[in-house]
Amino acid sequence: MGEGQNKGELKKNHDVSVDTYGGKVHVEWNSETAVTPLGQPPFFINFIKVSGLYDAFIEDCPLQYGSSNAPTKEDVLGTLLLSVLAGQRRYAHITAIRSDGVNPSVLVGMTKVVSEDSSRRALKRMDERQGIEWLDTHTNTTSHIEY
Repeated sequence: MGEGQNKGELKKNHDVSVDTYGGKVHVEWNSETAVTPLGQPPFFINFIKVSGLYDAFIEDCPLQYGSSNAPTKEDVLGTLLLSVLAGQRRYAHITAIRSDGVNPSVLVGMTKVVSEDSSRRALKRMDERQGIEWLDTHTNTTSHIEY
């Protein structure tokens, strides 16, 4: 759909394939239906997967657990990512995505969505200095905190 095309030339419905952590996903674009705020995550997930940004973000995360019953870094960070992409701003809102059986496994390849308490505890577990360095590395920012 190039910029030089007239609106009359655009197809009313078409599919787009995007590569996600759960495999290829076919997104159907229908210009005659209502707009959804959750229609863009497959495209963003495709971007962070293809670019390698998300894999590096997960790999470098200083979160460590000793228990085999603990959630994985992928599940904790994936939960937070999906929460942010859904426009949520509070840990309490994570509960809203826990019933989503498609996006966590299909888009991000998670085994489960963790609870708001698990998310909060995971971030508290990280050493503050390591956490700031990790985020600074992956957001290209410079911290203003003196150590």
